[in-house]
Amino acid sequence: MGKEIWYFIDSGSCSPAFNMALDEALLNWHSEGKIPPVIRFYGWNPATLSIGYFQKVDKEIDMDAVKRYRLGFVRRPTGGRGVLHEHELTYSVVVSEEHPNMPKTVTEAYRVISEGILKGFHYLGLEAYFAVPKTMEERDALENPRSAVCFDAPSWYELVVEGRKVAGSAQTRQKGVILQHGSILLDLDEDKLFSLFKYPSKRIKERMKRSFKDKAVPINEISPRKISLEEAKQAFSKGFTEGLNIDLEPFQLSEKELDYVHSLAHNRYESDDWNFRR
Repeated sequence: MGKEIWYFIDSGSCSPAFNMALDEALLNWHSEGKIPPVIRFYGWNPATLSIGYFQKVDKEIDMDAVKRYRLGFVRRPTGGRGVLHEHELTYSVVVSEEHPNMPKTVTEAYRVISEGILKGFHYLGLEAYFAVPKTMEERDALENPRSAVCFDAPSWYELVVEGRKVAGSAQTRQKGVILQHGSILLDLDEDKLFSLFKYPSKRIKERMKRSFKDKAVPINEISPRKISLEEAKQAFSKGFTEGLNIDLEPFQLSEKELDYVHSLAHNRYESDDWNFRR
């Protein structure tokens, strides 16, 4: 018996609103039974700060800095904290909660989906492994993060190399479907990243910035050779096929489907109501 076939989309670099709208559209179409599970790779044009669904812009984000760097800005439909999408491969996975290989709990579903990412790192020659908090203090830190920066600490079953986070993911469940998307860092401008958030004082900002280096690292800082975006795509597409035991079939959106995504992008993810009012 052959492996299960999932759709695969490499949508290239798109606007922040389009990226979030396409992830939501894929979730909707999968919930309606129109498409099988999907894996998608994408980038961002312009480079973008995305924030989690529950974050408060006025308390946590320095919008003057976002504008100064000419970044895009969008609120994700998923939880988690702020992510600077610049030198990275972004992925999304859309699969039914009822899929026979998907555990019922969020953290265990993370683990299963992230097997694909784990294998991708191994294909790049990096000894990645899952972050699992061992102490009560570490578990409390996951439930009550002190920073608005996503890569400031590893979450349950996120990927780390040499103790530092190399991929950050977020998940939502709607209409019986899991949407998990995340960032796989190739390179990172830490000064830019830390200038995008608000802090109680300069001293605290500098302290968090110093400690960040011990908590997160981009691939090209630990790889013995420079990894290109194309090489990362190849490694992680192979990783997903092996980690999830599936075959991938390229999927091209029709004009009608593209129109729907653009409409969703305009009406929701480009609107101030969605992005700023929480």
